[in-house]
Amino acid sequence: MRIKDISREAPVLIAGPTASGKSALAMELAARDGRTVANADALQVYANWRILTARPSPADEAALPHALYGHVPRDTPYSVGHWLRDAAPLLSRPLVIVGGTGLNFNALTRGLAEVPDTPPAIRAEADARMSAEGPAALLADLDPATAARIDRQNPVRIQRAWEVLRVTGRGLASWQDDTPAPLLPLTGAEALVLVPDVAWLSARIDRRFRQMLTEGALEEAQANLSDWDPKLPSSRAIGAPDLIAHLRGEIALDQATEAAILASRQYAKRQRTWFRSNMKAWRQLSLP
Repeated sequence: MRIKDISREAPVLIAGPTASGKSALAMELAARDGRTVANADALQVYANWRILTARPSPADEAALPHALYGHVPRDTPYSVGHWLRDAAPLLSRPLVIVGGTGLNFNALTRGLAEVPDTPPAIRAEADARMSAEGPAALLADLDPATAARIDRQNPVRIQRAWEVLRVTGRGLASWQDDTPAPLLPLTGAEALVLVPDVAWLSARIDRRFRQMLTEGALEEAQANLSDWDPKLPSSRAIGAPDLIAHLRGEIALDQATEAAILASRQYAKRQRTWFRSNMKAWRQLSLP
């Protein structure tokens, strides 16, 4: 697909795996059409990571209007619901929404169940059980409908479903079945998902992480070292745990680099699988 084939009027949604070139395409469309680039990535919202999460550079943000990047403090919980509430007022302007977090796009285009938040005491109970018993134990406690629907390879989703049942006495699947109408149905948007060649993407992931180190990713990790908490959602930035381990003297930098690159490739694989299953109605753009 050529850029001229992409709508100038409808909101444009761009999903794709990490390092696939989403942000560059979003900026090209924003420059062409006078759009705001809005972030739909779960980690690029955090203020403490710019380089390691591949947030737009200060120069990019100065050149074109951007929204929902780096606006959340590192220790602040930020859910899909938070993102959807922040994104809602932006929908009145020309927009290109870009990111690799499929759940945000699902919430935007399919609606989001208004599930109550988890109180700290229940979250602590869930954390303790997850640490001591693992996700299988929490999965075994779920109601049948939720257990049948949930991504069993995603411990975060399993824990969240367990917390919902513990707090409300009602399964997550039941809450999801009461989902309200979406803010932006797919019929009202140009929805694109990038589908890169695996070998091409793997090479890009390798190059990009090494470039991140050149641009200061290790120094960025150093700034997060003193009060590092691996349980924070912001600490899930790909490569962050590996660079922190290096800074603590636990592994060499080349080991941290290879571990981070491997984690990025694994994450990209999970993203591709998720997109194939959940974005069949989106226009597929093959790369390179």
